[in-house]
Amino acid sequence: MSRHQRSRRATPRSRRLAVPPLRFFLPLTVLVTLLALLVLRGMANNEVFHDERIAVSVDKGTVPPSVLQGGPIVDARGARNDKPVSYTIPDKTVVLSFDDGPSAKWTPKILKVLADEHVHADFFVTGSMATRNPSTIRRIVAGGHEIGLHTFTHPDLALQSSTRLSWELGETQLALAGVAGIHTSLFRPPYSSTADALDDWSWPVTKEVGSDGYLVAFINKDTDDWKRPGVNAIVKAAMPELPGQGEMVLMHDAGGNRSQTLAALPLIIEKLKAEGYTFKTIGEALGTGSANTRVTGYDLWAGKAFLWCTTFSVRLMPWLVALLAFVGTAVFLRFALMLVLSVVHVRRTRKRGFSWGEPVTEPVTVIVPAYNEQECIANTLLSLARSDHPIEVIVVDDGSTDDTASIVEELDLPMVRLICQPNSGKPAALNTGVAAASYDLIVMMDGDTVFEPSTVRELVQPFADPRIGAVAGNAKVGNRDTLIGAWQHIEYVMGFNLDRRMYDVLSCMPTIPGAVGGFRRTALDQVGGMSDETLAEDTDVTMALHRDGWKIVYAEKARAWTEAPGNLRQLWSQRYRWSYGTMQAMWKHRHAVLERGAAGHFGRVGLPFVAVFMVLTPLLAPAIDIAMIYGVVFVDPYKTLGAWFGVMGAQAVLAWWSFHLDGEKPWHLITLPLQQVVYRVLMYMVLLQSWITALTGGRLRWQKLRRTGEVGLDVTMGEMPS
Repeated sequence: MSRHQRSRRATPRSRRLAVPPLRFFLPLTVLVTLLALLVLRGMANNEVFHDERIAVSVDKGTVPPSVLQGGPIVDARGARNDKPVSYTIPDKTVVLSFDDGPSAKWTPKILKVLADEHVHADFFVTGSMATRNPSTIRRIVAGGHEIGLHTFTHPDLALQSSTRLSWELGETQLALAGVAGIHTSLFRPPYSSTADALDDWSWPVTKEVGSDGYLVAFINKDTDDWKRPGVNAIVKAAMPELPGQGEMVLMHDAGGNRSQTLAALPLIIEKLKAEGYTFKTIGEALGTGSANTRVTGYDLWAGKAFLWCTTFSVRLMPWLVALLAFVGTAVFLRFALMLVLSVVHVRRTRKRGFSWGEPVTEPVTVIVPAYNEQECIANTLLSLARSDHPIEVIVVDDGSTDDTASIVEELDLPMVRLICQPNSGKPAALNTGVAAASYDLIVMMDGDTVFEPSTVRELVQPFADPRIGAVAGNAKVGNRDTLIGAWQHIEYVMGFNLDRRMYDVLSCMPTIPGAVGGFRRTALDQVGGMSDETLAEDTDVTMALHRDGWKIVYAEKARAWTEAPGNLRQLWSQRYRWSYGTMQAMWKHRHAVLERGAAGHFGRVGLPFVAVFMVLTPLLAPAIDIAMIYGVVFVDPYKTLGAWFGVMGAQAVLAWWSFHLDGEKPWHLITLPLQQVVYRVLMYMVLLQSWITALTGGRLRWQKLRRTGEVGLDVTMGEMPS
């Protein structure tokens, strides 16, 4: 066994660092919070848990006759649960009750009529309406009226579980506490009417809410005002059956156009007053005092917190929806732009007779920065030895602690020079290589990358144009046989190389990939070489070249095969560094937005593209998945899934096209739907952590990925389409 083979030993398990839980906990907390805000907004708008089913039963065997034949108010509280008591409204007394509110439009107008007539009434409110109209609730309380519960989302509780019932009442009490600092002991079931309409389905609900301490209020007279039968019909329906008989009248202050209710109300009051009736609340009619009690302490603050969160969600969501709509529109426009401009790029670069100028045949210096690359460095150098273009190779060993330098020496390749230096970082290693280079054209590659024989030749041909300062090559994933490798293969072909065709046509290439990039030495010298001010030295130097007036293009045939991270932990580390470094480079070159010429073009075209599609869109993309979950569960699953699959379909078309352009077999695309979801969440987490690092002024040090050396020379045998 050779020393080269012996050196490929596994990293001891004890030296592997555990993934900090915070990197997962914080982003997932934000996603869960976003989902909770969506649910709160849905509750406030009666979208979540909405159920319009109505129970139908004719059996009344379980309902006590005393209840069926009694008054509209049923007391099944505490000890009376087994022997409920019903109360009638005293003679010559009317309780006006309004359901389904409050409404911001109609309830204040009804309150004005009641105030003008010096009449108090009962308002059975839903929690969703209360959270949307808090000031109206406070006006009801301030006017001396009584408030009762009418559930939160207005379902027929006969069809709901006990848990749902408790939730409907509890959340509405929270809303009342937060809005007006009160709780109430009054309850009216949705879709209820007179007490003699109770049946074997609805009676258990009355008993259960009674056991929770609620007085259940039914009615004597239903005006059917919600049907809008006409003002006279509403007034007529409100009149007592027998002269002098007390009654509880049902009307509505929300749920639709209540102009007829508003017009009928003063007529009802005047007519009944003329007959000697007085108007009271339920508490006043029964002589028990108000059913509304003030809350303090925990109940009050819990209610205020609930109201604040609900209000925040209602106000936030339109902005978030608008932002997501903008991002969605931008993404589809980008899809269209990538398709169109990729066609433009292909027609321009593949047309018969195309060339950058006279063939570039001059020798090239290839710089390979290496830090602990013992698993890969042999394959990298052997691939360069097969190059069909004259090259010298400079391997800069940046303080490796493994056998990287020894392997380079053992290979003893004539075109390879080894320079060893103390560990100083990749930018310093690259600058060392540039300083030692013999030639003006320089190719930079990673120590885990394998070149095809034609890669260097194809990469330097654009330098026939003296305006070109750098060239981006075609980086491809070599270890694509695993699920994670296949996902990254899709990302490289679809997300990187198709992007580069678009950026080439727009003249705003943001990054020369570290795996395969060509530079004119003069251009590098003018921008000060590779900078260590950011963790994305390749993005940093590319932006600097744009600002210095150099043109940067994409060479699709200059293919390099790189070893992508083999697990999610390493993928996280790599993308965290990329994301944070990209943010650093954008901030460093932000002034390009205000500059003129090529620098200004990049600043006003390239930087916004990077900001929107490499930072903002991935950060917001998981919100689209959260919205999809919300839509499937609470809104319309068919339309939601249809829209989601529509987006997936558009991405699939774009992915197939990108694979076609790169001459790749499309069978890896079967993992595209899962890749899109996993990558969205992963990139969201990475970007959120990067933002936190940036905003807190944290420093992210270089993170070395563990390599396996599985990308060998055999991966370079593929053919690029003509």
